[in-house]
Amino acid sequence: MPISELSAVERVARVIAAEQLSINAEGFESSAGDEVDAEWHHYIPQAVAVLKTLREPDIVMADAGDQEIWRAMIEAALTDYEGGAAL
Repeated sequence: MPISELSAVERVARVIAAEQLSINAEGFESSAGDEVDAEWHHYIPQAVAVLKTLREPDIVMADAGDQEIWRAMIEAALTDYEGGAAL
């Protein structure tokens, strides 16, 4: 399985930024890559909120795998973003 070089918080923030900026979604930029690179950090609070919501798996997710491992992975992503402080 590939492992991203970007943090989970940054990846989610970039997706949210792209949704806001790209003409393919809700935005106005026909080519939003450079804009996303410049603006993604403004979407960190929303990214953190998404990850906090995902700490608790739904029933389909729980049935697919180990709930404690999932929770630990999400917590690790949030702790990494906060520089070691638990959220």
